[in-house]
Amino acid sequence: MEDNGILVHLKGGIADAVLYRATMILTVGGMAYAIYQLVVASFPKKQDWLQFILPAISFIQLSVD
Repeated sequence: MEDNGILVHLKGGIADAVLYRATMILTVGGMAYAIYQLVVASFPKKQDWLQFILPAISFIQLSVD
């Protein structure tokens, strides 16, 4: 192979270039998604205030009956 400055994994032509770029896009996209999921998982989920009040109200109604 001649030394023309083209990377060896891209010397196969347009098909190699398309596969290389698709791989890079999927890799960068996957990394971004993984980082996003880590950030989302690191913060606690906000609790809905009704989630705590409704069971208490239903308990009060059951104890009155």
